[in-house]
Amino acid sequence: MRTRITLECTECKQRNYNMTKDKKSHPERMETKKYCKFCKSHTLHKETK
Repeated sequence: MRTRITLECTECKQRNYNMTKDKKSHPERMETKKYCKFCKSHTLHKETK
């Protein structure tokens, strides 16, 4: 079953992206570099609760 997650920018703390992921195959928290429109650059985004 896929669950909805929200990605938050580590620099400005804005919640920019909504995604889904499979908890069985990826139980750890997701981290990825994405574009933040508030910082106007590519920054690390982490999964929030």
